Amino acid sequence: MTARHVRVAASPDADDRFMVWALATGRLETPGFTWSFEHHPTDVLNTLGDREDLDVLALSMAAWPRLADRWRILPHGGSLGEGYGPVVVATTPRDVASLSGRPVAIPGETTTAWSVLRMLVEAVPVHTPITPYELAFERLRSGEVDAALLIHEGRLTWEAEGFYAVVELGQAWRAIAGDLPLPLGINTLRASLPASEQRAISAHLRAAIAYGLSHREDAITWLLDHGSSLRDAEQLRTYLDMYANARTLDYGEEGRAAVAFYLDRGAKTGLWPAIEADWAP
Repeated sequence: MTARHVRVAASPDADDRFMVWALATGRLETPGFTWSFEHHPTDVLNTLGDREDLDVLALSMAAWPRLADRWRILPHGGSLGEGYGPVVVATTPRDVASLSGRPVAIPGETTTAWSVLRMLVEAVPVHTPITPYELAFERLRSGEVDAALLIHEGRLTWEAEGFYAVVELGQAWRAIAGDLPLPLGINTLRASLPASEQRAISAHLRAAIAYGLSHREDAITWLLDHGSSLRDAEQLRTYLDMYANARTLDYGEEGRAAVAFYLDRGAKTGLWPAIEADWAP
């Protein structure tokens, strides 16, 4: 019997690579299935929803509403901020209200980070590619933008670069959503797949996350040896603590409630029509 080949598209960031590490390196047996992985920056992933050759697609939570008819949210693989998340920085101290009508470097207009900032202030987006993440710092220093919205590795390194925090979006989210975490990134499954394949692929992906969590130091060593953009082991551990943890293995009731709240808040803000989460098995 021919094995079912599963194509996965995710970001090159440490949390996404950590989630599939066990599958990508053959550490898990997946009878009847083979796997291939391609990696793209988050803003690029958010444009790949029309690709019919993909089975699993990592997305920004903000990108999902327009793709909901084609992609189901997996109950694992999410990156959720627990009072932390993307951060807006500037070269001098200022508050978020001062960014109204001002240019801000952002990692893409389909990113969750930009959607949350839009809930706070009407800034002018200046698209700044996520890779290399230092590009946002360069535009900030040049005066091309008044502030920079940082995700992924950039949100761990800005202090060492001498910038000032304007707003921590995870903390701002708490003022909106209370104790609910901020759903930032999600993994999704093609909705048109047969139900049996959806269940099997989902189970293998969850097993890979569980394996990574139980062999964390091995995964960190592999990431450092295979081009992680975070080259410092402690920074990498901090990043994974934030975005590849127990909630990544299972959203749980609170995580699912956070997704529902976020979708409702975005609809009320006019970012997308009213929509409910569609969870894969």
